[in-house]
Amino acid sequence: MATAPTPRDPRSGPPEWASYDQPGMYQAGQEPSGYYGQAPSGGPHSSRPHVEAGRLWAGGVATAIVAGLIALLGVLVCRWLFNISLLAPKSQGAYGDVHTTDLVLLSAAAALVATGLAHLLLLSTPRPMVFFAWIVGLATVLALVVTFSTSAPINQKAASAVVYLILGIAIGSLISVVGASAVRHRHPDGYQAAPAGYDEQQRYGRYG
Repeated sequence: MATAPTPRDPRSGPPEWASYDQPGMYQAGQEPSGYYGQAPSGGPHSSRPHVEAGRLWAGGVATAIVAGLIALLGVLVCRWLFNISLLAPKSQGAYGDVHTTDLVLLSAAAALVATGLAHLLLLSTPRPMVFFAWIVGLATVLALVVTFSTSAPINQKAASAVVYLILGIAIGSLISVVGASAVRHRHPDGYQAAPAGYDEQQRYGRYG
């Protein structure tokens, strides 16, 4: 004789519908939260950016070294390879004189100033790397205009302009990458800051 099935206790397990995907559960931007240490998703103010100053300035110092080497290499190539008397008469040799040293130091200082500018923008402005790119770009154009406004021979003007242009591109691109990598997002509920993902890289990276 068959017996009737025992009624299931509703508290003994999750309902059947819980095993099915819910509408919009895995849509883009709506990934499940609370797993693997990720902060739960929320509104636009669910997390706040945090700038790792040590990481940013370490990259800035490295960029300053690169900028100084670019300036030195540019002078050596112009004077020795192309026989252009850049910054000093030809009689001063391949290195030139104290003006070459000044250019190397100023290039390194410009990289450090750009790092400070990036740090300030990351802390205070929306889409900071967009403003940073514009400022560095306009400063580079200004250096080129000043170079061509002097009374130096055209070959020296062109050589100086090429060196300044390469310096501007190197400083702007390197500090943009360093600035993007130094940004972390810290959840207001106390979750640990995580590295910037794709969306944050787009926001804080080279293209803002």
